[in-house]
Amino acid sequence: MSKSIAAKALSRSYTGERALTFLVGLLALTGGALALVVGFGGLGEFRGRRPLLDPIAVGWLGSHATPARIAAIVLGVLLFVLGLRWAVRSLRPEQRPDLDLDRTEGAELVVTATAIADAVRTDAERLDGVSRARVRAVGSRTSPALRITLWLREGTDLKAVWSDLDARVLEQARASLGLDSLPTAVRVELDTSPAERVR
Repeated sequence: MSKSIAAKALSRSYTGERALTFLVGLLALTGGALALVVGFGGLGEFRGRRPLLDPIAVGWLGSHATPARIAAIVLGVLLFVLGLRWAVRSLRPEQRPDLDLDRTEGAELVVTATAIADAVRTDAERLDGVSRARVRAVGSRTSPALRITLWLREGTDLKAVWSDLDARVLEQARASLGLDSLPTAVRVELDTSPAERVR
């Protein structure tokens, strides 16, 4: 499993919301730091005492009031739409795609996302050293992916589990579903044994 293939299984988590949040935060931090530097006279005493809005800019806006208002309204509506779209995308449940194995009319064969996840989970839990597993099918109907969380018993050989997972579980899933590739993100945790009660 290559990193680029596994990254596709994590695309929902990493690319959209986190990147946009980081950029907005970075812009706000940069603007705040610049305002502090100017306010404390770091760019000269004259600049630090000037009003927040440059008098030249205020004069230009006053002489071009109608275009400035139109531009401000368009920018406000655009930011509102982008913010609304971002919020809807963040709150929308992630797709769990069913897979069409046969689209022949009258003989359609569809494997549900739950069935795929349950089959891979059952196979993963049979591996030596794995105490339990959780699997989610994500992506789209044409490009499904898997997210797997494995809980390993203490003392388990991680390399052996990784090799068995790729060679036995994922290879069988790809073959059964007729897929050339099945992007997979794997998270490994150490399963903690239940605490013993002291008497």
